[in-house]
Amino acid sequence: MKKRKAEILPIRIYGDKTLREVAEPVDEITEDIQEFIEDLTYTMYEKDGVGLAAPQVGRSLRIFVIDPFWFKEGGKKNPIVLINPEFIEFKGEVDSEEGCLSLPEIYDKVKRADKVVIKGLNEKGKEVKYDAEGLFSRSLQHEFDHLEGVLFIDKIPKLKKIVHMKKLSDLKKTTDENGINVGTISL
Repeated sequence: MKKRKAEILPIRIYGDKTLREVAEPVDEITEDIQEFIEDLTYTMYEKDGVGLAAPQVGRSLRIFVIDPFWFKEGGKKNPIVLINPEFIEFKGEVDSEEGCLSLPEIYDKVKRADKVVIKGLNEKGKEVKYDAEGLFSRSLQHEFDHLEGVLFIDKIPKLKKIVHMKKLSDLKKTTDENGINVGTISL
């Protein structure tokens, strides 16, 4: 059997309705799901992301992949896949800047738990659990939010969000009447 080549999936941009839906649980890890995870992981690296959730590529599934340190360690890739994740614990609070592949060129500080404990299934269906802090913790929380239909800009105080309204409006114009991203604009 010939190994398939992973594909780059199109990133859904702010305004796309899939980004605002609560993702569906994965009942079974099929060959289609495994291929999707390969494509999701490949896309994350090709787009220089530290994480990518299924809704960001138009699939309403409770799956995300993260690798928050690959760009700092000379390109050493060590992706973590979580399927049907659940947080067990949150500790502390930290305010740090975030960005998102679905919100190009928008960055702002967001308060998140400093430390978390999360569990879920890996790509092989085995239960995994992670104690995370710092960027690892932030990445897990950011991608989990995508599974809930929440974007990082939703966590910014309203007065601070005003700064981003023009860019958000421009991004929304790149979607059709169904909320599907139809193209990109130059910002």
